[in-house]
Amino acid sequence: MAKRINAAELDLQEQLVVLNRVSKTVKGGRIARFAAIMVVGDGNGHVGFGLGKAAEVPDAIRKGIEDAKKNMIEVSLSGSTIPHEIIGEYGAGKVLLKPAGPGTGIIAGGTVRTILTLAGIKNIRAKCLRSTNPTNVVKATFEALRALRTAEEIAALRGISVEDVKA
Repeated sequence: MAKRINAAELDLQEQLVVLNRVSKTVKGGRIARFAAIMVVGDGNGHVGFGLGKAAEVPDAIRKGIEDAKKNMIEVSLSGSTIPHEIIGEYGAGKVLLKPAGPGTGIIAGGTVRTILTLAGIKNIRAKCLRSTNPTNVVKATFEALRALRTAEEIAALRGISVEDVKA
């Protein structure tokens, strides 16, 4: 189990990924509510996402931010990019993340770009391979970021040197 990240210690930035208006038809008419997917990150390898639902937009955003702070993960970075290529899957969402050289920037769609920016990744290429549903894309991106490992982490797990891992 990964160690819990204390969001209070970090200088977090918040960003709205998607705001969805949903309505329920009842006997007296329609009831409109809002669902907001929020991403928070410190730009230094810590990022989280949350879903907030409420009758008013500000309440949905506030709930999403609170949920995102509870679901923070630490991303393994290699300089300003990721250590290796990876594919994250969640439901029908599938996201490919590829490391890129300095000066490339973030080449990604809006949903994935928000997460990568707040995670502190500066050079990367990303592609949504299947579903473009924002919820599944966000969760697939987080699955990919959660599974990243640096050569040092793998060497420590296996009890061998870093040179042996890279060979």
